[in-house]
Amino acid sequence: MIKLIKELIDKQYGKPQGLLGTYIGEKMVQQHKPETLWTIELLNIVQGDNVLELGCGAGYAMKLILDLTLVEQVVGVDLSPTIIRSATIRNKTALNAKKAKLVQANVNRLPFQDGNFDRVFSIHTIYFWDDLSETLSEIYRVLKPGGYFVITLCDGKDDEIWEGIKSMIEKRLIPIAKENGFLDVALLKGPKSRQFHTIAVLGHKHS
Repeated sequence: MIKLIKELIDKQYGKPQGLLGTYIGEKMVQQHKPETLWTIELLNIVQGDNVLELGCGAGYAMKLILDLTLVEQVVGVDLSPTIIRSATIRNKTALNAKKAKLVQANVNRLPFQDGNFDRVFSIHTIYFWDDLSETLSEIYRVLKPGGYFVITLCDGKDDEIWEGIKSMIEKRLIPIAKENGFLDVALLKGPKSRQFHTIAVLGHKHS
């Protein structure tokens, strides 16, 4: 029974649904505050930027960006209609003012024009991406020349390094980003969050 409950909850993190999905969405808001604030700092958003979040969850990062900066617009993409409802409630004022937009879509098929965004970011969603190469290609496509991406994730907890994640970053994420044309692709260490090691991979599109 415990195993079944754990499997259900793990599945919910990828695509939250129903009341449990709503609860998990709000739980993630509380759990991920340190790395969310750090990621927003890394984005170096300036006035007039268009920003895209992949896997926007309950819309907490979107709201912080809208409150802190003079962006043109923040767009959030998520697979889960349940979580998009939560993000809609959290960002209602900005949505009404057309400063925010929420879209249900898959990250490997983004429904946006080429060169539409100055910044693209994602926090703790890369684990659920179906095709890393396709998604990075889509990020490159929708970024404006000179724009850049930040992908935030965890690679361990306490004294333990998760070798599977470390290998994915070193052997797939960074090389694929470079293959797609991103420049200055780098790995940065961030703050600990509930004893989890936060890291980010970032890079920019040529000007």
